Amino acid sequence: MLFLAFCFTPFAWSASLAVGESAPDFALTNQKGDTVRLSDYRGQWVVLYFYPKDDTPGCTTEACSFRDNINRLIQRQAVILGVSLDDSASHQAFAEKHQLPFNLLSDPDGKVAEQYGSLGDYFLFKLAKRHSFIINPNGKIVRIYRDVDPEAHVAIVLKDLKTLQEGSP
Repeated sequence: MLFLAFCFTPFAWSASLAVGESAPDFALTNQKGDTVRLSDYRGQWVVLYFYPKDDTPGCTTEACSFRDNINRLIQRQAVILGVSLDDSASHQAFAEKHQLPFNLLSDPDGKVAEQYGSLGDYFLFKLAKRHSFIINPNGKIVRIYRDVDPEAHVAIVLKDLKTLQEGSP
């Protein structure tokens, strides 16, 4: 029994990032096969969200919530970037099925997820953890979400974007 608990416990092998640090840049392939770099969005607000697996219940709920609130996010001058370890073909099918109007990025070896402290290593397999980051136009991490509820998350992100952009405490 102890062995099973040990095998299914995620390990974070890298140090976690903190608010105020520069967001690590990356170059990943999106669902269309294009290379997307975080640095391409310098000067804009970025909501970078990691999720475990395309087309699973919680991941679909979260992605569709971002989709359903895309106009509100655009009004907040924010772009959405979703990242998982799935390949670009899986992302393409997921994005088409749910009409997702934002980039889904493929991190097949988990290196970017690991940089962000968002890689779950379950010995036999790896998945991105459901974590999100708000990155300001200067490339600094201004919010980190480690305990994400897929149903409520986007509302919290929108509220925090407003607070951050308006300078309220």
